[in-house]
Amino acid sequence: MAAQRVLVAEDDPDIGLLIDFKLAQAGLDVITVADGAVVLDRARATEPDLFLLDVHLPGRSGLELCADLRQDPITRDKPIMLLSGGAHQWEIDEGLAAGANEYLVKPFSPAKLLEHVQNLLSAP
Repeated sequence: MAAQRVLVAEDDPDIGLLIDFKLAQAGLDVITVADGAVVLDRARATEPDLFLLDVHLPGRSGLELCADLRQDPITRDKPIMLLSGGAHQWEIDEGLAAGANEYLVKPFSPAKLLEHVQNLLSAP
């Protein structure tokens, strides 16, 4: 069975490397991009099982991408987790209203991230 594929859109190189390392260590196939403008094309080309999107990306925001992914027949049912330093309830509500399944506030522990990812990938 092929490894589940996760597309990570994170513009902070250190956070991107941490996420990539933790998810790859758990046996997931990770595709990392740093610019929101390439996410939709990469999603269509690689058909990931899960999206991790930073809210504040160059090119296109994670919120815009979340809404776009929900409109696309190929990606609309795939789980989406937003990552952000914004911890206000209105920011979390905005992310969930855009279609995200989860909203994880930075900084987060790698173990907590992996727990959320595994939960999303195993949900029916």
